[in-house]
Amino acid sequence: MSFRRFSVRDLKSLAALVAVALLLALLATAASAASFQTLEIVTKSGVQVFSVEMATTEQEKETGLMYRKELADGKGMLFDFSPEQQISMWMKNTYIPLDMIFIRADGRILRIAENTEPLSTKIISSGGLAKGVLEVIAGTAKKYGIAPGDRVAHPLFNGR
Repeated sequence: MSFRRFSVRDLKSLAALVAVALLLALLATAASAASFQTLEIVTKSGVQVFSVEMATTEQEKETGLMYRKELADGKGMLFDFSPEQQISMWMKNTYIPLDMIFIRADGRILRIAENTEPLSTKIISSGGLAKGVLEVIAGTAKKYGIAPGDRVAHPLFNGR
């Protein structure tokens, strides 16, 4: 049996290759990370600003906030269901209670399903045509006075 000896130069080259591979892996992960956007809701008591993660692909919409253990106040997920349509959601595999805010194409809130039940397979309907659904931590609508008819400002709704 014979063994090959590695020079310091060989080891430095190997270390450089490993570093490049790690950097590429980190860049790929960052590129596939969710994009966050600003969304504003104009209520009778003022403007509420949220940082929302976008769910636009079928996979993102199917998974939503499933399996997550927490969602900070002021954060949420905005589902793009373009074009405007009847929407049905559920809480299967979702561990945190949510408020689901159904939004029409014109940016007006159609309906709010407050304090949805974690892990439930009960269907939660938009109750009419909607283009998007904003999911936020349960109690948000009540806390900020968000109500049907309030206007949502975000590029998804009439380019705002």
